[in-house]
This record gives sequence, structure tokens and C-alpha cells, in this order.
Amino acid sequence: MSESPQASRRIGVIIVGDEILSGRRQDKHLGKVIEMLSSRGLSLAWARILSDDRALLTKAYQESFESGDIVFSCGGIGATTDDHTRQAVAAALGVDLVLHPEAEFEIAQRCAEMASKGQGTADMSAPENQRRLQMGTFPAGSQIVPNPYNRIPGFFIHDHTFVPGFPVMAWPMLEWTLDHRYAHLHQTVRTEELSFVAYNIPESRIAPSLEEIEQRWQDVKAFSLPSVGEGARAAHIELGVKGPLDSAKPAIAFLREEALNLGATLEPTLARSSTRIE
Repeated sequence: MSESPQASRRIGVIIVGDEILSGRRQDKHLGKVIEMLSSRGLSLAWARILSDDRALLTKAYQESFESGDIVFSCGGIGATTDDHTRQAVAAALGVDLVLHPEAEFEIAQRCAEMASKGQGTADMSAPENQRRLQMGTFPAGSQIVPNPYNRIPGFFIHDHTFVPGFPVMAWPMLEWTLDHRYAHLHQTVRTEELSFVAYNIPESRIAPSLEEIEQRWQDVKAFSLPSVGEGARAAHIELGVKGPLDSAKPAIAFLREEALNLGATLEPTLARSSTRIE
């Protein structure tokens, strides 16, 4: 597998499920992952939504393993016939699926807890519990990802974290991974996103100013979000910058002045978000 320096590590997310692609369910993971990363001073580089197709998943994971990226994968790690993620990962890595001893322990404990409440049996030789144990078979070399919701873990291998599709399980598992495996990547610089709305100016006219910002303030990213307008609101562009506060403030001031000089009418500057990781 290729390795990347910490400073240049990209982060991606793979969301698995036919139900997302068919519209039977709406994805909730993408926005939440972006939120989790942002609160730690990190950002998402790419995202993919894939069907429950083993060949397609195998190819996708082969590509993501080779990329050297940090990847979070949500969905498809159950033990029913439409769950293919564990098998696809094993195929992508060319390894066997094996019952992980820690996963076996956690699943047995879960079964015992349920049995104590009169739900099922603690006998792990029972057919239903044997099926549950399949959810603890991971590609050889994996480590478990703790699941505080029901103890049935996900798995981690080669900078890829695999969690269930259920948000109530997946999100705490992803946060645990970010804080236990990738705390060294959390940023300690305060960042700010500042923007304003400009009317009566085409995007092409302001584009050179956006390029100049990124040349003058190399730790700042400039952006332009055009809108065709809705209802009584005329067509406009949201112009802004994102970066460390000390650089973002003069950059947004420069951008406002440029827009005014080019004939734009402006709405007030907006402070959209700021993050500080201690």
C-alpha cells in the first residue's frame, strides 16, 4: 500500500447501500462526516456512494487502498445476503475472512446481555448466534472498531474504517476512530469562513481577483457560489474566503473592495463558521 505524509493525507468516505441509490432511504452520513472532520480542523477530499455489488465494491476498495487515503466506509458489514463489504474488502486485499477473537468476545457478550433480558439465548452454538458471529469475521489483519450501541464491532485495516450503515452505531464509531487513531492529524489553527453576496457582477469578472487572493494569501482558499436567483431575489454570487483568521480577514476585505470596484452591489459580510481545536 502506498503511504502519504501526514500533512498531505486526504480523507474520503464510501457510503454503501442500494437503498440510498434507489431513494428508499436518504443518506445521512456525508453531512455528518463533514461535520466531524470540520470540528477537528480536517476536511473531506472525496465521497462515493456505491451499490451492494460485490465486484463493484471490490474494485472500489482496491482503488482506495492503493490511494493511501484515510477512508471511512459506512454500510454493508452485516451478515445477510445483501451485505458484501467484508467480503469485498478481503478480496481487494487478497486475504481470508477470519473470526476476530475480540469481535467474537463482544458478540458473545451481546448475546448474553440479550438472553438475560429474555431475548434469545446465550448459547453461541445456536443457529442465530452463529449467524451473528459472522459479523465478527473480518479480513485477516484487521483490528476492531468498538461499537458502544450494541457491542458488535466494525473493523479497521490499512487506514480504512468500516462501520455499519445505521447512524446511531456508525457515528460514535467514526468519532472514536478520529480521536484514537488520527488525533495527531487534528489541526490547531483557528480557521474562518467569511463571505458576502454580490449582485450585478458576472462570475468571470471577479475570477482574477479570486486567483490573486490565493497567490497573496497562500493559506487561504477563495470561493465563488453563483445563484440564478429565486422568487424576488435576483441572480447573485456568494463570494468568500476560508482560512486562518489572520489571513482571512484581509483577504475578504480585499475581495469586497475588488467587487465594489467592478461595479457590484453587496450584502454584508457573513461569518459562516470557525473552528478551534485545542
